[in-house]
Amino acid sequence: MIFAIYKSKGPTSNFIVQKIKRITGIKKVGHAGTLDPLAKGVLVIGVGRASTKKLSQVVAKEKEYLATIKLGLKSTTDDEEGIKEKITVLERPNKKDIQKVIKKFEGEILQVPPIYSAIKIKGKEAYKLARKGREVQLKPRKVKVKKITLQDYKWPYFKIRVVTGPGVYIRSLARDIGQNLKTGGYLSNLERTRVGKFNRDNALNFTQVKKLASRVKGV
Repeated sequence: MIFAIYKSKGPTSNFIVQKIKRITGIKKVGHAGTLDPLAKGVLVIGVGRASTKKLSQVVAKEKEYLATIKLGLKSTTDDEEGIKEKITVLERPNKKDIQKVIKKFEGEILQVPPIYSAIKIKGKEAYKLARKGREVQLKPRKVKVKKITLQDYKWPYFKIRVVTGPGVYIRSLARDIGQNLKTGGYLSNLERTRVGKFNRDNALNFTQVKKLASRVKGV
């Protein structure tokens, strides 16, 4: 079976997988598209060998996010977790400035993933190398941002709704928008509201997963 669970802020995606293994008693469990611990939202889960094989198809689906970006600072991790560096802002952008800049990131773009990511360099995850103080250089990748709309803005925070194809890092998007605005910026808060047909309205909680597992046999 394949279903979505709504992950709260705090646990890792792997923690959710391990918990569902214990609930279902099934060893073969996977997820489609990692959510960072500081992010919340829709995490698609596959239970059983046949279902986990189909997760790559789910990963390729359209995704939707609500992201809050904080300006005036840079972060080593491109999110709230990292070490911050204050940026001297000569002129605060207005709403039209932000709307103009975010439109530059719609369509096919080249994006450099965060160095604190699970992308592998010679078999090692980039974030593990970065945590050891190693220099990490990741190559830009072509990704597609289908739509960005500004939801709210009050310095130093603004919120955007983002619809993407596969492989887009919202942390990188926050960083690059901040650079383009000449203010610096990092991802302050993130909610994934949709992955393909799965959304936050049809995502389950753990109580619902337990009930589902008790009804479904032979997964």
